[in-house]
Amino acid sequence: MDRLTLVSDVHGNLTAYRAVLDDIERRGITRVLNLGDLVGKGPRGAECIELTQERCEVTVLGNWDHFLGRPDVELESAGRWWRDQMRPGQREWLTRLPFCHDLTVSGRRLRLLHASAGSILTRVFQQHSDEEFDGMFAATEATGEGPTPTVVGYGDIHAAYLKVRRGLTLFNVGSVGNSLDEPSASYVIVEGAVDGGPDEPFGLQFVRVAYDIEGEVAAARRLGAPEQEEYAIELRRAIYRGRARAEGLIAADC
Repeated sequence: MDRLTLVSDVHGNLTAYRAVLDDIERRGITRVLNLGDLVGKGPRGAECIELTQERCEVTVLGNWDHFLGRPDVELESAGRWWRDQMRPGQREWLTRLPFCHDLTVSGRRLRLLHASAGSILTRVFQQHSDEEFDGMFAATEATGEGPTPTVVGYGDIHAAYLKVRRGLTLFNVGSVGNSLDEPSASYVIVEGAVDGGPDEPFGLQFVRVAYDIEGEVAAARRLGAPEQEEYAIELRRAIYRGRARAEGLIAADC
């Protein structure tokens, strides 16, 4: 049986990324596919890109990769800081990432993308409608024509889940570096026969990995990263910064 791993939404959190990749290596798994958003929020996007280039056989485009990689996008001061941390050639590499990636595992057409079948900017939450669910399996201008997937994995919302409806399986791999469902890092193991038939076993395993959150918060402080308070509360408590502001957990002017 083949095993491959899916990671997503590293967001410049090198501490979490190393912990996840170490866990994958300890399990004897060598295949890693990345569902995008390597940069932004965390302070070490350049190092995360470099590690991705070394370890991931496929990486698809995320919305943060799109905005921070393109020179024609006007950014606020925080965005400029994250963009300026990237090394020569890394931004251009981000702009060349594919929108999605398809493969066959145990007779199932598995599609991997960042946010939705229509756009890297369209967000599909766990509490989606039936129409949103069906749309994740649709052929769009972004995905191109081809066989309809029966399993779709994505990232973007930083919260892992799985739903099966009418023979179709939709799952979110969660976030490595900016989890908003619980503070630990998240990834998925896919088990099955790559390019094999439907008689072969198929499975998805969700994995959570603890990492040194305080060490990552300290790294952001040491490197002078922007939005440190927002970053810290997201890592420590898995509370999105907008909600944290609304609840008075961080100052509104941060």
